[in-house]
Amino acid sequence: MPTFRDNPYSAFNFVVAIGGDQGDGSAGAVIGGFSEASGLGVDVEYAEYRNGNEMVNTVRKVPGVHKMDDVTLKRGLVGSTDLFDWVKTVRDGTADPRNVTITLLDEAREAVASWVLRRAQPKKWTGPSLTAKGGGDVAMEEISFVHEGIEYQ
Repeated sequence: MPTFRDNPYSAFNFVVAIGGDQGDGSAGAVIGGFSEASGLGVDVEYAEYRNGNEMVNTVRKVPGVHKMDDVTLKRGLVGSTDLFDWVKTVRDGTADPRNVTITLLDEAREAVASWVLRRAQPKKWTGPSLTAKGGGDVAMEEISFVHEGIEYQ
């Protein structure tokens, strides 16, 4: 899907789909655009190993288990309770894992790369910070979730 080019893709042009296709309105699908997606990452732990008869006086690095970083999404409050409802379902004791797809778009809004987070579940929801000072700040909500793997497509 990604095409090699001289200039890198912009980070501001992306869509997020949680549960269903982005904006399709199906059960479990999240409505609304996100302004930020952060935390895509994998951390591989290594064990050190050395044979007693090694000629070189150094250790080998053997890959072991890996951990997935928590992913955080932010969006303007749009009057939809879908994210909070998901958190509430999990908080009340019902596991509700969903696949989350973050798709980077090019200037023509064509998909150039996608990251699929397998079996994501909400870890933390943060509501908007409200102030009576006035101004043009947007009421934002934020959700962080854990997942069981990233697939790059």
